[in-house]
Amino acid sequence: MAEAEFTIIDSLAEVDPAQWQALAGDNPTLSYTFLHALHETQCASDRTGWSPRYLVLHRDGVLQAAMPLYLKQHSRGEYVFDHAWADAFHRNGIPYYPKLLSAVPFTPVTGSRLLAHTAQDRQLLARAALQLAQQLETSSLHVLFPDQQDKQALTDAGYMLREGVQFHWENQDYADFDAFLATMKMDKRKKLRQDRRRVQDAGIHFEHLAGRAITDEVLRFFYQCYVSTYQAHFSKPYLSLAFFQRLLAETPDSLMIVLAKRGEQPLAVALNLVGGNIMYGRYWGTQEFVSGLHFETCYVQSIDYCIQHGIARFEGGAQGVHKMSRGLVPTPTWSAHWVADRRFADAIADFLAQETAAMNDYIDELSEHIPFKAAND
Repeated sequence: MAEAEFTIIDSLAEVDPAQWQALAGDNPTLSYTFLHALHETQCASDRTGWSPRYLVLHRDGVLQAAMPLYLKQHSRGEYVFDHAWADAFHRNGIPYYPKLLSAVPFTPVTGSRLLAHTAQDRQLLARAALQLAQQLETSSLHVLFPDQQDKQALTDAGYMLREGVQFHWENQDYADFDAFLATMKMDKRKKLRQDRRRVQDAGIHFEHLAGRAITDEVLRFFYQCYVSTYQAHFSKPYLSLAFFQRLLAETPDSLMIVLAKRGEQPLAVALNLVGGNIMYGRYWGTQEFVSGLHFETCYVQSIDYCIQHGIARFEGGAQGVHKMSRGLVPTPTWSAHWVADRRFADAIADFLAQETAAMNDYIDELSEHIPFKAAND
């Protein structure tokens, strides 16, 4: 085997797009277009505190493995919260930032972070990232939402694991939406139907727009709603219209929009990403409050679309116990962490052991309240 050559790059323009795509597979958030657009539109850049430091491995000039890495000056846009850790460092007079982070910016979606064709190269990446964190003299290294293969490689390399939870829907080959409803407990089914009727009685209907069916006008309406959602929470959006326009132009098949309308007037919208027989719920916004509209637009319509198109799974995004009543069930997620200072590393390891036990209990408790009928009912 040819000798592995590691390099650090600050732009995906330095790698061959086809070779990157061969590693990324069909997860839309790992695609060359998605990540490169984040950088080129300055959404994830030095200016926003996301400085790319991608770790790439070549053999004989061919890209064999890669790890999206960022030098971070803050913890915003990550969805795995380490503010208490940063505060502990600060109170002890030790800088927490910059830290090194492997993630898809602003995107709490599980996927590979050790992009490689072989388990051996995943191990090489995991260990090389630790060496890079030490060379850069960062306080710590964090890998967010790795998949199962990465999780094993990271554990073997000595990273500490942290458990989280999201809510996902699994398609059981339902013939139609009514077949899905029939699997739910009577009270949950009744409540869901009542919520849907309330939206219908408000004169609202829905369109499912995928790929080239999404016009620039629809995308601009989506972005207007997306911005208003952030403004309602007194914050600024992470992503720009230019970013979404680039996705639509270059990878339209990765986008699916649920558009709520009253008559011909757009009212609310949800944007999903699609790839690898999975749909990922990402962003939503509305121009008017209507009871039940959020759940119908973001979750129920997306589940209906997945059933119609045979999509295996719908991941509803970060947080949200309320999603369970719409058929999404608690699903563990993971992150992996390395801390340079041994005193803090030991303290965090103790914390994670306690947190993981509590998280497992929490997931077990949630699982007792899933909305589906028991198998023997």
